[in-house]
Amino acid sequence: MHLIKTVVDKIEAPVDRDQAFHRDDQLKGFALRVTASGVKSFVVEKLVGGKVRRMTVGRYGELTVEQARKEAQKLLGKIATGVDPLAEKREFKLRQITLAEVFEDYIKARKELKPKTLYDYRRSLEVAFADWKSKPLIWITKDKIAKHHTALGNERGKSYANSAMRLLRALFNFAAAQYEDARGQTLIPENPTRRLSQTRSWYRIKRRDSYIKPYDLAGWYRSTLQIENPVHRDYLLLILFTGLRKNEAAQLKWENIDFKAKTLTIIDPKNHLDHVLPLSDFLYELLWERFRTPQNEFVFPGSGKTGHIIEPRKQMAKVVENSGVDFMVHDLRRTFITVAESLDISAYALKRLLNHKMSNDVTAGYIINDVERLRKPMQLITDHLLKLINTEENSGLAEKSKELVAQKSF
Repeated sequence: MHLIKTVVDKIEAPVDRDQAFHRDDQLKGFALRVTASGVKSFVVEKLVGGKVRRMTVGRYGELTVEQARKEAQKLLGKIATGVDPLAEKREFKLRQITLAEVFEDYIKARKELKPKTLYDYRRSLEVAFADWKSKPLIWITKDKIAKHHTALGNERGKSYANSAMRLLRALFNFAAAQYEDARGQTLIPENPTRRLSQTRSWYRIKRRDSYIKPYDLAGWYRSTLQIENPVHRDYLLLILFTGLRKNEAAQLKWENIDFKAKTLTIIDPKNHLDHVLPLSDFLYELLWERFRTPQNEFVFPGSGKTGHIIEPRKQMAKVVENSGVDFMVHDLRRTFITVAESLDISAYALKRLLNHKMSNDVTAGYIINDVERLRKPMQLITDHLLKLINTEENSGLAEKSKELVAQKSF
């Protein structure tokens, strides 16, 4: 039929199917689609790349029949010259994709992001890039990045500025691989954050390397024992004597403590490799005392919605005040590492104790990861820490712990 206004007005909705097509007999490829609900739209149908492509021109009412016919002629003309209008439309849409949309696609692709990491990423997007997130990604230029990096450094600190730009760099790298034109070429040919590297504009942040000095350990330990809440006290002691990361210790559950095997297991840690540690005598006693009065599933319970302890900053501040030893939780991990290294423990054993990846070490791949191989190094570290602490409370602790172990029945 020849599609004209009077003909289109008379066409009724199909009753036996979802949609029906009425094709124009003068302009090949031009048609009217009518849905079961009575919605009428003009479409173009054409063979593109060996496949029939159907493209919507517009709704009847929003476009007249003649307007739709002219638009259809334009689309058919493009196809005749080898242009795929659908791919062109999709490419145009991709070029308008915003920073926030790229971020959402990124986190969908990164399925194993830790909740804390995801929170930090979202927070950075909302704060560092509050004015950018609704802008198209291609709007973000090298100059804008350089200026914003400087502004963030002045307003929020150098470390914060670097961290925000590292997230932005990751999003651009992701977008370069994810979004392509009809020819399979990336829509993001260059990562504009390279400007910071090319001009050496990244802030130089001195890595924190503080730890509790050997001569400060006794004072720190005595002050820690004065913490009234045993949950907070034992949390800090566990980290010092295991080298665990603060979140690993805070989220430790009783189901991951094996008193019979004298081990603790960190499930799905930072590097996604379950981490099994042997318990020294000191650690065994500390955890057994806690196990006698459990409050919930966590070794270190908390009153918040997570159910476990959050960094006890007030109690830590009191320890600092009483001992004169300024420290952060991660300093305890560094103290453990420093003490272990001073005992000439093998590099492989030390890496295992700290659960550091050794993917680039060929030799390490042949070493069996047996927790019993770590028991002696772990006990050596504990004994040396206790020696450095050198308090009356710790005299004969190892012997006392062995007696306790012998008395337990499983």
